[in-house]
Amino acid sequence: MKVGVIGGGSWGTTVAHLCSQNAETTLWARREDVVDGINADHRNHRYLPTYDLHDELSASCDMEVVARDADVIVMGVASAGFDSTLAKLDPIIGDGVPVVSLAKGLDRESGRRMTELICDALPDRPVGVLTGPNLAKEILAGHAAASVVAFEDVEVAKELQPLFVNDLFRVYTNPDLIGCELGGALKNVIAVAAGMADGLGTGDNTRAAVITRGLAELTRLGMAMGGQLPTFMGLAGMGDLVATCISPQSRNRTVGEELGKGRTLDEIIADMNQVAEGVKSAPVVAELGRTHGVELPICEEVCAVVQEGRSAEEAYRGLLRRPQQGEITRS
Repeated sequence: MKVGVIGGGSWGTTVAHLCSQNAETTLWARREDVVDGINADHRNHRYLPTYDLHDELSASCDMEVVARDADVIVMGVASAGFDSTLAKLDPIIGDGVPVVSLAKGLDRESGRRMTELICDALPDRPVGVLTGPNLAKEILAGHAAASVVAFEDVEVAKELQPLFVNDLFRVYTNPDLIGCELGGALKNVIAVAAGMADGLGTGDNTRAAVITRGLAELTRLGMAMGGQLPTFMGLAGMGDLVATCISPQSRNRTVGEELGKGRTLDEIIADMNQVAEGVKSAPVVAELGRTHGVELPICEEVCAVVQEGRSAEEAYRGLLRRPQQGEITRS
């Protein structure tokens, strides 16, 4: 089986590294320096400069070279560039070739999931996601981790499952494609809120409250949009949320922390060389909550910070001023 990975960021590169241990794998990257580094000395010098990649992994700037004969396509492109990349792939990849999305974001214009965009752009191909609490640098460092590969047709998930597995990376299957994908997208907004709490100098009590109430918001909206409750209690929901909210490696948490320290969003983004999906997703998630009649107080406050310029301190004061209510029946 041949695997084509589209996208040379940290997570796309890491998944390509995993796949190359089990199948012939080629990675497409836009930047020539990324491609040259992977081919010359098995490193992505831009995003993962201190981590060795598998010797058999190759890279190319030519998308047709990567995708033309691939038996599986893995989409490691950020949500902002997803649609335009898919348009280039349609005439290249074969009929029936499965497409696995790694993106944890939503389309800013329509609020649609990335797999919905794939279905429109690449019809008649099985579409799924690989998602979970997966920090790229920890996986490349050889620390144990687990993930989920989700397809509505679980037999396709089972067929692709071995591609991503190694001795320290365990992969489960899940037929709840909607829930798995939404868990990955929605948790990024909560991670910005958790980071803001850290930047404001609050303690572990605050962090625990944000994560727990954030999980409640994520679950309510996810189920309203068609996801299943067990998914949000698993790796694609709670697991991914916890890792993203507490890890210094999390870009979304880092953005929130810097906002909590008083820096502007423009200053923070200018210092980053990768996308923090939660910043782009917050307004989309807030609108989805209103559309589906789901209360999302944490997401609404994050949206106000990244879109309207509200301070992190004002956002937390807004949360504390909310009326007292029951934990289970309301938000």
